Amino acid sequence: MRATPRLGQRSGPPAPPPAGSDSRRLTERAFRIRESGIIVVLVVFTAVTTAVRHRFLGVTNIQFILVDTTVFALLALGETMVVISRNVDLSIGSVLGLSAYLSANLFGGHQGIPIPLVFLAGLGIGLGCGLVNGLMVSVGRVPSLVVTLATLYIFRGIDILIVGGKEVVAASLPPGFTNIPKATIGGVPDLAIAVAIVIAIGAYYLRSFRSGRELYAIGSNPDAAQLAGIPVGRRVFTAFVISGGIAGIAGVLWAARFGTIDSTAGTGYELTVIAAVVVGGVAIFGGSGSVVGAALGALLLNTISSALYVLGISPFWDQAIAGFLLILAISIDRLISARLTAALRLRGRQHA
Repeated sequence: MRATPRLGQRSGPPAPPPAGSDSRRLTERAFRIRESGIIVVLVVFTAVTTAVRHRFLGVTNIQFILVDTTVFALLALGETMVVISRNVDLSIGSVLGLSAYLSANLFGGHQGIPIPLVFLAGLGIGLGCGLVNGLMVSVGRVPSLVVTLATLYIFRGIDILIVGGKEVVAASLPPGFTNIPKATIGGVPDLAIAVAIVIAIGAYYLRSFRSGRELYAIGSNPDAAQLAGIPVGRRVFTAFVISGGIAGIAGVLWAARFGTIDSTAGTGYELTVIAAVVVGGVAIFGGSGSVVGAALGALLLNTISSALYVLGISPFWDQAIAGFLLILAISIDRLISARLTAALRLRGRQHA
């Protein structure tokens, strides 16, 4: 006599796992491999450079690299949110420059102004710029590449008009402000610790919150995301506003780091940040990547830049190396994407 399955029990062979779970597992595995690969390259590169120049691993140089990386890692956080939604923000360097000058100039025009208020001013400037980008992309339906390429020059032009031939010098800034990048805890810069916490929060948000996960869905397939009821326009708008706000904060930190600010502040940063994001494993075509990987990409590029300086190699090689790594990362992304697609198709046939 055949036994009747009890309530709650399954009869027959177990059901195959859904394709979506396979896709997520394979994608997360690819992320881990990419991030681990960056760490391996970073360790090998550091070891080789140290073998040639022992002072490369000195405490002062490590602190210098970490502080320099903080600004790029922050910018990479905002850029990652935009790129995974299948967009790009080319205006972040100009937003940083505009925020750096206007916020630092407040110390000269308003004696005794609290430092937190200056950071709020930088945040407000960045949010305003991000608002302009977000509205034109999400409401105006203008491609983000066109919009942010235009605002890159518009914001830089506004910066040049405001600054003119003037500049903010370190002597006009309060010691409490310029000492922000110099403060350390156990030899580790406070700023690096704070930015690492912000990166961790950003990574948790994108992984655990619905609005963060929806950015990946939008980047993977905007039309399908729209049909699924995801508010595509609102999410893309929010990503641009956040990117702008982060660039505004990064501008204030840039001013504290360098002290002397003119109309050239942040010039060319957008390409370096995009390179760091893509090298860190964020797909330039959207839909995949992680904030931690983007931050590691920023650390790798800054480590390479510092190593070139220590080795006495011309800094002009920075851009060539960044460009090479960008092309290499995009090629690897396409290879990984092809392998994932083939693996998922094979699993689908096996479960069919």
